[in-house]
Amino acid sequence: MRRILLAAALLLAPLALAPAQAQNRTVNVYNWTDYIAPGIVERFTAETGIRVRYDMFDTLETLEGILSAGRSGYDVIVPTSEPTFLRLLRAGALRPLDPARIPNAANLDPALMARLAEVDPGNRHGLIYLWGTVGLALNAARIRELAPDAPLDSLELLLNPEHARRIAPCGIAVIDSATDVLPSVLNFLGHDPDTGDAAALAAAQATLLAIRPHLRSIPSPPALVEALAAGEICLGFSFSGDVLQAAARAEEAGQPHRITYVAPREGAQLWFDVLAIPADAPNPEAAHGFINFLLQPDVMAEITTYVGYPNAVPASLPLLDAAVREDRAIFPDAATIERSFIAGTPDQTAERARARLWSRFRAGR
Repeated sequence: MRRILLAAALLLAPLALAPAQAQNRTVNVYNWTDYIAPGIVERFTAETGIRVRYDMFDTLETLEGILSAGRSGYDVIVPTSEPTFLRLLRAGALRPLDPARIPNAANLDPALMARLAEVDPGNRHGLIYLWGTVGLALNAARIRELAPDAPLDSLELLLNPEHARRIAPCGIAVIDSATDVLPSVLNFLGHDPDTGDAAALAAAQATLLAIRPHLRSIPSPPALVEALAAGEICLGFSFSGDVLQAAARAEEAGQPHRITYVAPREGAQLWFDVLAIPADAPNPEAAHGFINFLLQPDVMAEITTYVGYPNAVPASLPLLDAAVREDRAIFPDAATIERSFIAGTPDQTAERARARLWSRFRAGR
């Protein structure tokens, strides 16, 4: 997560202006930007008669802010498993799913759902939409020209200030998300990704501040995609699917550079984006129908093909082009998944310390 806006036709009238009868035939969806294939929403409406109000966010902080205020008006949301989904779950902000209304949940990979069950026992409140890792975006040819001895499969490429200094002329960027960056930095340094230990956080801060002078920007995920696609940066740290989207856009635009994604050999952060229903959803029946619709193999195949993120519906794999199905940057191999970690949710004291750390990193001091 992460993405460019879909057609404005997907955005329907605000809830406050919709009459009650229309509301009963409307499902209100809040998803990541550019995180669904064109035509999927229209197909759902054509098959069910239910209209879709489709809004988008580009950071978990935005989603949490709206949900924490209550009465968001949304029926389906797509939080990331850690930390947002877990925080909403602990706050009682999510409605238990009715399995009888989502028969297509049986299509989901049991092994991946078992990983999600570590956060949501029994998978009672969320089902996997898409998933991925956080890692390195590379224009390897350009990096090799500037730092021929730097490892292209390790976070050392980014976090070693000497490598960063040499690569800086072609542009380095790190997404503006402490949630998605700090766990990987801590893991690289040999610490628990969820730690609130002051010494460990101080080490992470020192590591980030050491490379801060060499960064061109700390952009939002969608802005990093655009910078990669345009060739404005040659090294980034972001979501796997976003990097693949940037690579596709660069190729479509006839750009001379080639972008690749690498999951760091030290272990990449694994995340799940989860289909969930807020506790105060105005139309939970339509929400269940929309989730069930998305979990069809052909629908998930279209979405994966478009956004470049793997789904958790194995029956969708034969429907994908071989180039997508066999791309290890999209569907990581077993060894990469084995080395991966799922970040947890630090306590409030640790969260505040991390927020201060990130503010200092952004400010460069």
